[in-house]
Amino acid sequence: MSVFKGTKAGLLVLAVSLVLAAPAQAAPTRAEYIAQVEPICKSNTDANTKILKGVRARIKNEKYAAAAKQFARAAQAFTATIGQIAAIEQPTADVATLTRWLGYLRLEAGYLGKAGKAIKAEKLGKAQGFVVRLQRNANLANDTVAGIGFTHCLINPAKFT
Repeated sequence: MSVFKGTKAGLLVLAVSLVLAAPAQAAPTRAEYIAQVEPICKSNTDANTKILKGVRARIKNEKYAAAAKQFARAAQAFTATIGQIAAIEQPTADVATLTRWLGYLRLEAGYLGKAGKAIKAEKLGKAQGFVVRLQRNANLANDTVAGIGFTHCLINPAKFT
């Protein structure tokens, strides 16, 4: 029995030493992070271009239910994109900036959804208010990451709404 206990202790020491000896994976550089995130942003921009195509005309023609569905789908796609981006390890030096940026992106997704709900309820003034917030929030998000070097991850809601 005492031999068995020694073997367990030996295996535990060996396992702990292997974990401690394993080299820690370094955080990605800014360039590596951008290379991982930009294709995700581009894919979402392309998807939302398709999702929101014709939304202005639908609102103008009082097809509110269809326009509301477009906004809801865009919000859902954007929320999924934010989840993908948030899962990517950030460069150590940029964690605070990118965390703030992700917060703005989450607000953006919320405003898209709220605009869609307001359109569905035919409260166009309220919807317009959310669209204005979308643009203001996009400016804040873009200003936050102005020095990072993004191209496709900069937000331009006026392109869609």
